[in-house]
Amino acid sequence: MNTRRETFEKSERLCSTKIISGLFENGNVFYTPLFKVVWILSPVIIPYPAQIAFSVSKKGFRLAVTRNLIRRRMREAYRKNKYLLYEYLAMENKQVVFTVILRGNKVPDFPAIETSTIEMLNRLIGKIREKE
Repeated sequence: MNTRRETFEKSERLCSTKIISGLFENGNVFYTPLFKVVWILSPVIIPYPAQIAFSVSKKGFRLAVTRNLIRRRMREAYRKNKYLLYEYLAMENKQVVFTVILRGNKVPDFPAIETSTIEMLNRLIGKIREKE
C-alpha cells in the first residue's frame, strides 16, 4: 500500500513575485524535450522542500481552455512524481524554487508529460548535485 500522500497544496505553488523575478534574473536554466526549467536554490525559508510554478505560452496556445488543460496535466504529473525530488531534498536539507515552461506548440498527451516530468525531476536533482 502506498503510504506517501500525493498532494499539491497551495503553499507548494510559487506565487511570490519577488522570488519569481529573482528566479528569472539569477536562475539556472536547462531544457528537456518538452520543458524549459528555470531553477534556483531557495533564497528564503519555504514551508516545503520545493516550490514550483507552471507556465504555458499564450503565443503557442491561443485558447485559454487549451492552456489550462496542459497546465492541469503538468500539475498532475508533478503531483504524482514529486516524491523523487522531495526525498533527495530532504536528505540533503536543501530547498529549491523552480518554474516549468512548456516548449512547443502541440498539445502533449498525459503519458508524454509524465515521462518528461520524471526526466525533468531527475535532471534537476543532477543539476543541484553539480551546484554543490
